[in-house]
Order: sequence, then structure tokens, then C-alpha cells
Amino acid sequence: MNLNTISITSLNLRLRKRLYDLFFNTHLKNNFHHQFEHFITYMIVLNMAGLVLEHIPIIYESREHLFHLFDVISLGIFTVEYVLRFYVAPEDSAFNSAKNPRFAFFKSPFALIDLISILPFYLGAFFDADLRVLRALRLLRLFKLFRALAPAVKDFREQNRGKSFRYKIYALVNETPTSGQLHQIFDFFIVIWVIISVLAVILESVHSINYHLHSEFMILDILAVAIFSTEYLMRMYSCTENPKYQAWLSGRLRNAASPTSLIDLFAVLPFYLESLLHHLFDLRFLRVFRLMRLLKLARYSGATQSLFIVIKREWPVMKASAFIMILLVMLAACLGYLFEHEAQPDKFENIPQSIYWAVVTLASVGYGDISPITPAGRAMTIVLALLGIGIFAIPAAILSSALSDQLRIEREKMMNELYHMLEDGVISAEEQELIEAEAKRLHLSKSELERLLEKAKVQMGVDHAAATSTANAGSQELDLKFLSTHPAVAAEQLKITISKLQQIMSVSSADELANYFGDPNNATPLQSALFQLLLQNAQKQKGGS
Repeated sequence: MNLNTISITSLNLRLRKRLYDLFFNTHLKNNFHHQFEHFITYMIVLNMAGLVLEHIPIIYESREHLFHLFDVISLGIFTVEYVLRFYVAPEDSAFNSAKNPRFAFFKSPFALIDLISILPFYLGAFFDADLRVLRALRLLRLFKLFRALAPAVKDFREQNRGKSFRYKIYALVNETPTSGQLHQIFDFFIVIWVIISVLAVILESVHSINYHLHSEFMILDILAVAIFSTEYLMRMYSCTENPKYQAWLSGRLRNAASPTSLIDLFAVLPFYLESLLHHLFDLRFLRVFRLMRLLKLARYSGATQSLFIVIKREWPVMKASAFIMILLVMLAACLGYLFEHEAQPDKFENIPQSIYWAVVTLASVGYGDISPITPAGRAMTIVLALLGIGIFAIPAAILSSALSDQLRIEREKMMNELYHMLEDGVISAEEQELIEAEAKRLHLSKSELERLLEKAKVQMGVDHAAATSTANAGSQELDLKFLSTHPAVAAEQLKITISKLQQIMSVSSADELANYFGDPNNATPLQSALFQLLLQNAQKQKGGS
């Protein structure tokens, strides 16, 4: 084997290892594994959506070339994915122990699914085949989702082994220590269907679209209701696993009365009411309430939860502000009616109608459909408009300030949790997952999270040093072990030690210290050299002063 062959082999091994670590290594934190998997998942979902849209003539016939282009791009992406996985198979722990790692990958279930989802289209280039059949085979790409789902299901079953069926349902629909990745996939599935169903309701209101897609909208609504109804029943059935709702009947009733459960119920109730009572009442107006499904997204947003906490905490102040607003609106409406009724009896017909004008004026909206024409009415409008700028801004200012304060409180709480986690000097994998989840809820960027972690480590290192400054030698060895894995803390400790040495030099006799360190029996050459540097620095400071 010549040098060129060895060089090429070495380059191939490095490239293969680099590609595996970059896209497929699940044990590395700062690679592109999660982004790559999410991208492939989105491409699969888009392919399924494209397959559905192809069966709608009004959409497909005029855009056939765009659908074909998207199909070619998708095929290329899935082919590259398969080739990459095949190439790096010797680096994968699932196959590298086999005699032939690439053959072991080739015959694995996920690899066969990946191959079957792209192979028919390449075979179609060499053999006569019905293109409609080939397009239908794109449904096989849906099975590629099992690559993410299967490990999550396996991990969920292992974590909940020995638990009751009801608890497993509870862990699936709620965040628990044993929920794992499967709960996040379930949440993602519900969120996607919320968005799809709301978009369908919005597009259904466009007559030209509803005319061609009425049947599709009906099928989509039935599927959405079936999914949301199943989710609601799962939450109601398993809610007794929560200590707040342990009682068999009263616990479920309390859970059903909670805001999130009511939103889940109202998301499906219009469909059942219209289906059951359509022969007695015209309930088509209930269809608009399907838009309440959008409120289901509040369950998955940390920002919404923070806002609810702020509103609950500031409710007494908000009530006082709302009282002042209502009082001013009523006063303005009465004065508007008094000044303008005789001049404009059609517009200021009564006080309830004047309330609309007062709200529009105080809120500084000013539609202009109702406006005063008398001198007294216009003078009052000027005063109301100026007052409204301040009065109607009070609730917004309260919410803004309170929300900012709530985020500060939650970040301080997170810092306290970091201090608690760092008491043993190490952050475990479970603690790291909790930190990342909390940072995501607080909308902290990766750089901000790293800055908070570094700050906590430094602070814990300073506190740890102060608490153990009088400890025995065994404790000092533990300190050194801790410092060896935390460079920032070690640097901070070194700065503190140098400051203490400078303080000792400033209060001690320089001549006596010089005599002591001048004796080779008392100090090593390094210690004597450090003493000389400190002495020179102290003399410079005295000379400068």
C-alpha cells in the first residue's frame, strides 16, 4: 500500500467521522442532528400535503409543473439522506459491530423504508410504469416518520414499565418525569392539527374556495373533531393521576371546569351540537366558534402562561383601572347625549348609542362615523381625547411592567435552581434537560443560557472557596478537582488568592519577609520568585502614592 492510498483512506475515515458527528451523532450537543431530523420530518409532512393537494383539480391542474419540481427536489433530498446514512454506517454504534456494517444497515427496517420510498421512482426511469402508481407510492414516505417515533415509543415504554394504563395515558398527554420524547411528539401533532383546522375554517369562509373544496373541508373538520375529541377524553380519563383531581367523579368535574379543559370542550362542541340538533334549530352560526381551537395553542406557550400569571397577580390594580375607564366612558356618554341629542338626534339617539362614541373617542380611534358638531360637544371631545391617552394607556402600562417583572422573577428563580444544581459541582444529563426546557420557556437564547450558567458556576466557585477556606487537606483536594473542570472558576479563585497575597504584603514587614524567603530552607525558588514580584509591586504602589 503506497502513501497516496494511505492518505486517501485516512481522509475518507476523517470525512466519514465528521459527517456522522455533524448529522447523526445523538450524543453530541452542538451538532446539526436535531435540525437535520426536523428538516426531514418537515419534508415528509410537506410531501403528504402535496399528495393531498394533487387530488384537488383546481389547485393541481394549473400548477402541475410546480408539483413536479417539488417532487424532484424531495426525491433528491431523500436520496442524499439515504446515501449519507449508508456511507456513515460504520460509525454508527448500531452497525459498527457487524462484520459488514453497511450491509447490516441496508437490511435494517428503517433503511428498507428509506430505500422503498425512493427506489420506485428510479426504477420508473428504466421500466415502463404508470406514473399515477409511482405518485401514490409517495405514501411510503410517511413510514419514514417511524424513525423518530419508534425510539420515542421504546423509551416511553421503558420509563413507564410497571405503571398503570391510566398513568401511561396521563404521561403521554401531560409533562411528567417519565413522558420523554413521545409527549413532545404528541404535542407537536396536536399543534399541527390545530393550525390545519383553523386555516380550514378561515379558507372555508371564502366562497370561491369553499365552492370547489366543500367536501374536503367537511372531511378535514371530521378528522379534526375526532382527534380533538380523543385528546379531550384522554385528558379527562387520566386527570385523576394528578393529585389535584384524585377523586373519581368530583376530581374529573373540577378538571372539566378548568380553563384549558373548557377550551378543549368548546373546540369540538359546535360540531356535535350542529350534528345532533340541526333538524330543530339553525345552528350554522356555531361554525365560527371553531376558531376557538386556536386557543388550544395557549397550553403549549410559556409566554401565555406567564401572561395569565401576571393578569391574576395584577388583577386588583386592573380592576381599579377598569372602574375608572368605565366611569369615564359613562360620564362622557351622558355628556355627549346631553350636548348633541338635539343637534343630531339620529346619531346621539340615546345614551347606549353615545357609549359607542365615547369608547371610540377615549381610545383615540376616531372612526368619524359619529362626531359632535356643537361647540360644547367639540370642546368636550378635546378634553376626552386628551384624557383617553392616559386613562386607556394605564392597563397596557400595568401589563407591560408586570410582565417584565414576572420574567425577571422567573429568571431569578432559574438562577436559584442553577445554584442548587451546582452544589455538587456537576450538572447531570437530567438537570441539563431541565435547564434547556426552562430556558426555552423563558425564551432565552443559547448564548444567554451559557452566560447564566457561567455566572452561576463562578458564583458557586467563590462561595465554595469561602466556605472551605479553613477546611482540611482532604477538602482542598476536592476543591482542586472541582477547579480542574471549571476554568472560569479557577481563574476567579486565582484572582482572589492574588488579592489576599497583596493584602498580606501591605500589612507585613517587608524586611522580615525578605529575610524569611531569602533562606532556601524556608521557601522554594518559585515561592521566592513570586515573593520578589509581590514585593516589587508593593514598593511601586508605595512609591506612586
